[in-house]
Amino acid sequence: MKQVHLFILFSFLSFSGFSQTYTISDNRAIRLHQEGEEYIQKRMYDEAIGKFKASINREADFLESYLKWGRVLLTKGLPKEAIEVVDKGLGRNVSAPPSLIGEIAWLKIHCLLKIGEFDSAIFEFDNAKKLLAPGFKTTRPFMEMEQQIDFIRSNIQDVYDITKEKLSEPLNQFALQYFPVLTADSKKMLFTKRDGIANNEHEDIFVSYYDEDSSRWGIPRSIAPNINSAYNEGTCTISADGKILIFTSCQMPDSFGDCDLYISYKVNDEWQRPANMGKNVNSRVWDSQPSLSADGRILFFSSNRRGGFGGKDIWYSLRMENGTWSEAKNLGSKVNTAKDEVSPFIYFNNEILFFASDGHLGFGGIDLFISRVEDGEFGRPVNLGYPINDHQDQLALFITAQRDFAYYTETVFSQGSQERSFLYRFRFPDQIDLGEKLMVTAGKVLNKNTGEPIEAKLSLVDLATDSTMYQFQSDGRTGDFTMLYPDKASSGLYVEKKGFLPKIYNVDRDSLQNQGNLNVELTPVAAGEEFTFENIFFDFDKDALKQESSSSLKRLVSFLNDNPTIKIVISGHTDNIGSEVYNIDLSLRRAESVKTFLVANGIDAQRLRTEGHGSSLPIVPNDTVENRSLNRRITVSVF
Repeated sequence: MKQVHLFILFSFLSFSGFSQTYTISDNRAIRLHQEGEEYIQKRMYDEAIGKFKASINREADFLESYLKWGRVLLTKGLPKEAIEVVDKGLGRNVSAPPSLIGEIAWLKIHCLLKIGEFDSAIFEFDNAKKLLAPGFKTTRPFMEMEQQIDFIRSNIQDVYDITKEKLSEPLNQFALQYFPVLTADSKKMLFTKRDGIANNEHEDIFVSYYDEDSSRWGIPRSIAPNINSAYNEGTCTISADGKILIFTSCQMPDSFGDCDLYISYKVNDEWQRPANMGKNVNSRVWDSQPSLSADGRILFFSSNRRGGFGGKDIWYSLRMENGTWSEAKNLGSKVNTAKDEVSPFIYFNNEILFFASDGHLGFGGIDLFISRVEDGEFGRPVNLGYPINDHQDQLALFITAQRDFAYYTETVFSQGSQERSFLYRFRFPDQIDLGEKLMVTAGKVLNKNTGEPIEAKLSLVDLATDSTMYQFQSDGRTGDFTMLYPDKASSGLYVEKKGFLPKIYNVDRDSLQNQGNLNVELTPVAAGEEFTFENIFFDFDKDALKQESSSSLKRLVSFLNDNPTIKIVISGHTDNIGSEVYNIDLSLRRAESVKTFLVANGIDAQRLRTEGHGSSLPIVPNDTVENRSLNRRITVSVF
């Protein structure tokens, strides 16, 4: 904030046009005024104010001293007091040149923007525009202000109806609490707490759980003894299922720069010892404010490293198949500017990015923006509008997967300095489109034979494009998993663990959406074991595989490569429509199509056998359309 105020002060000085001539003639008052200006150059603002007061005491009509006094007050973060001072000077009804009145109006514009008096700021700007020197109106400060005023003029008419609500006790008990994040079920909140406002005060990550019976957040406590340490653990992010935690820590012994990003995985329901994310992610300077995609595959963060567009930029890194992270890349010039872009938040659908910036056009200070994926990249950001954004700095927005609330941090200032920060929320406006509704599927992965929990990989796949939308892991100690995904047509769930037969679901047909207790039973690989080979599609009365079958077919290739000694029988099945002779032939031809694909992808034909059973082995009665569709299937058995 101080840097912003200093910029404002010296931008005023750069176009001041009355340093040699004044509206009064009292030499002693003028000398006091000039001494005040000298103190400004030394950044001795209280001493400068004393000189301007002294010059006014000697000459009450000295309008220039009122103006300089007001500028210093604004620099100190006291815009209301600055307006009172210049208005007192104007109240003297002094005859002054239009250029001086214009400069006072220019000061008042800045002050009014700082306190959120937008209508008055627009009025003062329109007034100042008539009075300011033509040369000044060609400068960048004027043109940027004109853009901002025009933006505000057109964006304060259509406002969102929101009420900002401070979270009640036992939250908000610390001097500072900020950067709230929640898990997908909105029942677990993590945030950073600091014991005091000084930079050397200790930071830790705290967690609070939501109690549905009392409809209250529980008493916050330290997240884990092997996460919080004697060093500072700051802003964090957590995957939707609560299994991956990434946080900021500064001045650690193994850090690459001022602040680095660290990662911890929850294994068997316990957080493991954090590890530095390495030089692919961290740099020699400041890396902080992480945001992890719902499935834990993409990390966004803010950094002031070299190679950006100026100030702090948003960067990203991808989690590779082997668990390492790719070299971080800048998100590009559509999002990043010459100023600061901070506190990124990637929404749960992986397609909408929220962030804060003072480089894009806004209402003043740091505003919140939204950028959506367009043609594979994040598009031009849009200001979130008023009153989500206002004259204050807006930071650390987090929107729940249920789209009901947006959580954020609000800072309280006193005499221009930060005094406290609190956790707030508001109901997120329906007018802001967040894309397709998100579904949640939760449950356990278990060994079918023993009932023991299994740590397995769960993949949500868009069958139409053969693209993996999300990947999750079940917990090795409990078997628990939570998945969050968009309600897209034609999607499949693949549950895989080496040494076990894969479990394949069709999300729509198997009605997985919003299930809270799905038990996935994996069968150990053994002779005689069989599984239904879901998501294999044929046109009516045809044996050619449809494109949407690619995901399942490729996974069967991987399964056979992972288990090179086994052989399988591929069996085709139909419903009871048509003659049985024809159905047996059709089911065999379909099984042969699967075999042909496997052979073309490197599987030895000697490991594959095909059978056509027609309608002889139904799994449900052929008495409804839905049941007949279940009986039309491909099965795979080990022999």
